[in-house]
Amino acid sequence: MMAEEHTDLEAQIVKDIHFKEIDLVNRDPKNINEDIVKVDFEDVIAEPVGTYSFDGVWKVSYTTFTVSKYWCYRLLSTLLGVPLALLWGFLFACISFCHIWAVVPCIKSYLIEIQCISHIYSLCIRTFCNPLFAAMGQLCSNIKVMLRKEV
Repeated sequence: MMAEEHTDLEAQIVKDIHFKEIDLVNRDPKNINEDIVKVDFEDVIAEPVGTYSFDGVWKVSYTTFTVSKYWCYRLLSTLLGVPLALLWGFLFACISFCHIWAVVPCIKSYLIEIQCISHIYSLCIRTFCNPLFAAMGQLCSNIKVMLRKEV
């Protein structure tokens, strides 16, 4: 009974990962586009003091900018959103596949091999260089430097 309940729980978790609820209100929960694509009329078009257009022109320009940006985005997302989502899903799946099945195993293999080499290198340094440097240190330890100022 316990194993069957555990399997059902795992199946539910997998199902939840692939079919989770989508938040239709907050579509950028991680704020990845916080500063990048937030472009309003005031961010693009601004009239400094002393060079104002007619109020009617300003209002129509604002409305034209806002409505055209809104509908152009909606049209482009309708036409290209699903194909681009398919493309990006495919691309990130390929990147994940390469990372999981090629990059990480290569790095792990390299680290295993380099660890063996590092032990051999360390042994060689301790065997040959340490006595040499200790002897050089003994020879140079009796050297004294004196600084004299002649007037």
